[in-house]
Amino acid sequence: MSVELLVLVSVAVAVGCLILGLYYGLADRQGGTADERLTSLVKRDARGDESRLQRRGLLALVVPRLSEGLKPRSGIEQQKLRMRLARAGFNSNYAAELFLCLKVVSLIAGGLIGGAIAPLYFWNQQHTLVCAAFSGCLMFFLPDFALRSLTLRRQEQILLALPNALDLLIVAIEVGQGLDAAIRSVTIELERNALALSQEFALYNLQLNMGRPRSEALHDLGMRSGVPDMNSFAAVLIQADRFGASIAKTMRQLSESARRKRRQMAEERAQKSAVKLIFPLVLFIFPGIFVILVGPAMIMLWRDLAGMH
Repeated sequence: MSVELLVLVSVAVAVGCLILGLYYGLADRQGGTADERLTSLVKRDARGDESRLQRRGLLALVVPRLSEGLKPRSGIEQQKLRMRLARAGFNSNYAAELFLCLKVVSLIAGGLIGGAIAPLYFWNQQHTLVCAAFSGCLMFFLPDFALRSLTLRRQEQILLALPNALDLLIVAIEVGQGLDAAIRSVTIELERNALALSQEFALYNLQLNMGRPRSEALHDLGMRSGVPDMNSFAAVLIQADRFGASIAKTMRQLSESARRKRRQMAEERAQKSAVKLIFPLVLFIFPGIFVILVGPAMIMLWRDLAGMH
């Protein structure tokens, strides 16, 4: 490795560390209330327990330290972060720390990659620093884009599987099962074809087994997925459980509404497909057709003009 490349890599690392240090410094100045700081200290002490460190290995030492600067200080912001991760399917206790650690690692890796690639195109040191900083910032927000993509995909899977799940719930309730038993049965049936919805129902069953009230578990079921139809489903079940209304009749109406929305989504995509086909037609299919149809005539015309001369 040449001396110039070593200098450029060192500069990129220094820039990444500088950006990270500034971010940590600004984050530490946000402070918070005394209760929040005490809670943070208690959690930090609990995280440093030796037995837990032995079970979790090296990640227990690295992940909390890298994610500490990005961790939200207020309880509301922490709840929002946990909700974002839960809607993407990450319900682990350490999901937030791993996500924030991934952002920090992406920042450092982006700075190193930008600092290593920039000398191939720029000889100016300022351009190299700008490229390293830009690459680091771009990689820093890459986990957010990936999380949003996973969330949208999972919400779509839940929305498409909800009508069939409601039909199964109606059948289970009409044969005499209670609501909780019916949801447990549907959870098992959906494991193969609708894993996302099955995971949501499984988490609801786990909360009930832990002694949480049904209304709170249903509320979390509706809010956790981020799908409006799931929120409506949970709200209807809460009202039916509170006032003793017929659950099967209400869920049949929800199933029809969800199936109608799924049909409208399919029709909307079918209408968009005609517009999306324009670009491959113009770029790939029309040139081939043009060559096949017009090519022989152009060759003959070229020969005639060459013969005239």
